[in-house]
Amino acid sequence: MPWIQLKINTTNQLAEQISDLLEESGAVSVTFQDTYDTPVFEPLPGETRLWGNTDVIGLYEADTETAQLINFLQASPLFANTLNYKIEQLEDKDWEREWMDNFHPMQFGKRLWICPSWREIPDPHAVNVMLDPGLAFGTGTHPTTSLCLQWLDGLDLVGKTVIDYGCGSGILAIAALKLGAKAAIGIDIDPQALQASRDNAQRNHVSDQLALYLAKDIPDNLLADVVVANILAGPLRELEPHIRVLVKPAGLLGLSGILESQSESVCDAYQAHFDLDPVVTQEEWCRITGKKHA
Repeated sequence: MPWIQLKINTTNQLAEQISDLLEESGAVSVTFQDTYDTPVFEPLPGETRLWGNTDVIGLYEADTETAQLINFLQASPLFANTLNYKIEQLEDKDWEREWMDNFHPMQFGKRLWICPSWREIPDPHAVNVMLDPGLAFGTGTHPTTSLCLQWLDGLDLVGKTVIDYGCGSGILAIAALKLGAKAAIGIDIDPQALQASRDNAQRNHVSDQLALYLAKDIPDNLLADVVVANILAGPLRELEPHIRVLVKPAGLLGLSGILESQSESVCDAYQAHFDLDPVVTQEEWCRITGKKHA
């Protein structure tokens, strides 16, 4: 089914009101896009942070009468001066199939490969994690996941217990198990993430070694030799007391989901209890690792 896309160029002061107007006019979805492609990271809770020059994009069903739509918008006081817009038809795609076609096996470190479950394994002798992320985050394509996988590949995990805090698809916990860990624990706030982790663990024949918990249900006195958390800088800072206590004395910690510009504040939150390594960067993202004080 084709769609009609209406793109209106406006300012950040008017973007929210125009979004409401597009929804009123029958848009099935509304998104914001920076006209000049300037990224904005981590809005505050409850805040919708917009750009100085914003495109508001409405998606409409193909049989929408565009002339009536434009007349409706132009009648609004929001466009008393002028309405800068562009209308185009979009052909519908099988987005899941298109994504699957572009998700290829990837190598991390010396031993580890992440392989989509629907593709052939490139190296049968490597440590291969077969992955189908489902509705959860984590495929290895993002630099933050890549940084964590590279770190895990460089550790001696034999006989160790690993916690994946914010497990998403389970990619880090399962990779740790395939790299020799004795047991892994996945923790997330989203039940869909736990289901995806469970499915991927079964696909990799490690489900008997993986325990999964919602964050609110973490058992008391849970401890691990290695804790890895790939979330965002803000939550990592706020959750420091909860993450810190999961690491055994002299245990290892790996944090990612952090922009390079945010690394100092995250290091500040953890350095009282950990001997931190030099920060490792990939593109504009970074990884913070360290050893807990004994």
